[in-house]
Amino acid sequence: MSSSDDGGYVHNPAAFDDDGERTDSSDDDWLERPIHPEQADREFDWRGWVVVGMIVLTFIVAPIIVTLWPPGAVGYRFALIIFPLFPALFLALAAVWGTTRP
Repeated sequence: MSSSDDGGYVHNPAAFDDDGERTDSSDDDWLERPIHPEQADREFDWRGWVVVGMIVLTFIVAPIIVTLWPPGAVGYRFALIIFPLFPALFLALAAVWGTTRP
């Protein structure tokens, strides 16, 4: 089986000289001709709007709810510390989900 049939990385010690430098640069074309970020397939689609919605929820809606919800009913610790953590957690998850592409 040759290295072109395996579909993955195969370490070839003969491809390196005594100093550890590569002797063949056939795999290094992406270093010489990198893709510009504007040419990559990245658009502001519905994933971006989900992240924007989570930002609005986290920085506008949640503080308004904390302000209008009397902390005496649930305790200061829950109203001012624990409750705002939920939208922040969802914002973090949405940001990771929205910025990763399959």
